[in-house]
Amino acid sequence: MTKEEFQVYKEKYAKQIEEIRLAAYELHQSVNEVYGDNLPYGFHLDMVVESVYCYGHLVCAREEDVVPLFFGSYFHDSIEDTRKTYNDVMKIALKWMTEEQALMATEIVYALTNDKGRTRAERAGEKYYEGIRQTPYAPFVILCDRLANVTYSCSVDNGRNGIRMREVYKSEMPYFLSSLSSDNNDLRLQIPFEVVTALAEVLIEEVDRDEIRRQWGRDSKWEP
Repeated sequence: MTKEEFQVYKEKYAKQIEEIRLAAYELHQSVNEVYGDNLPYGFHLDMVVESVYCYGHLVCAREEDVVPLFFGSYFHDSIEDTRKTYNDVMKIALKWMTEEQALMATEIVYALTNDKGRTRAERAGEKYYEGIRQTPYAPFVILCDRLANVTYSCSVDNGRNGIRMREVYKSEMPYFLSSLSSDNNDLRLQIPFEVVTALAEVLIEEVDRDEIRRQWGRDSKWEP
């Protein structure tokens, strides 16, 4: 989809997207969830969706997927953090979408819900990433989520937790990116180089950014 086409659809469905945004805000507020230094959780959701606005055209395959993509992004933490079930999320999605669209949106949310585990690694292990790789738009949304978290940790949160999380995200970067990558040519499962670059530029030093570019094959000086 071209950037211009995506812009047209964003404007066409702006009312639905705004209603979805407010519903997600209210859901997280209902369980008193906050983000970072006691910010409303909507702060994080808006950061995630900002990347969808900027880069969504790179993965969105058709007009019918626009609203599900935005819903999945705004509600990506709803099962994990607000005690909603899969069916609860499906019912919410049906307020704005057809059954087919609502299913796509809910599958994104489900794919991004961490597994049960004692540690961060157990909660996001191979089974978790396999589910993401198999779910349309889930790789893109989790990448936008990571970009939002990294940007906050590196640019906003200068406290001890921010410093700690920067190191966590940096150490996870190679595994995280390789776990999202697949050989499937479905546009909806792709990892846009532009988002990977944005993530690298926020998180890591120039020498490491060059390595990321080399691995993703878009920097001419690294071409074989």
